[in-house]
Amino acid sequence: MKIHQGRFLIMEKKVLVETSARHIHLTEDAVKALYGENAELIVKKELSQPGQFACANDKITLVGPKGTLAVSVLGPTRKSNQVELSFTDARTLGLKAVPVRESGDTAGTPGLKMVGPAGEVEINEGVIIAKRHIHMTPEDAKVFGVEDKQVVKVKVANEARTTIFDDVVCRVNPSFALAMHIDTDECNAAAAFGEVYGEVIL
Repeated sequence: MKIHQGRFLIMEKKVLVETSARHIHLTEDAVKALYGENAELIVKKELSQPGQFACANDKITLVGPKGTLAVSVLGPTRKSNQVELSFTDARTLGLKAVPVRESGDTAGTPGLKMVGPAGEVEINEGVIIAKRHIHMTPEDAKVFGVEDKQVVKVKVANEARTTIFDDVVCRVNPSFALAMHIDTDECNAAAAFGEVYGEVIL
């Protein structure tokens, strides 16, 4: 039943809209520095994207010029550290000029201090506001009539705050699962609470 429902939604050009709260991705070296030499990331909950998971490890404290925030870690480890915030989070920390970027595009972005139970890590760059995006398989992209990196609009309709999100980038990869990701500021602005679907507009 779920499979049929999912394919029906795709044919209707609708996509599940998920809210991604502030989080960090860590390198293996950062995990050791923050949690201890023999530490590993522990799976707490599998996420919608295959192979990605929320960690059961203690939250890490981000330290900015004007404030601190506790954030969860997502696994597995990556080749570079990346902190994903909302604009509200950035203001809380006192960080200026945090750019809206796609994941992995961290060149020239601000840095900060990360504090864990076993130590600290200072990064010179890696803080971004994640650009809203849709994860798709190549099959999904064909059904939606889009290509990798194509920019679309997505309409999220509800009784409170129907919203059309512009500048949504399509990210196509065989390892992805169909879902749109927005941050907490965007979620609140659109009242996109609970199970929410958006209509892709070309």
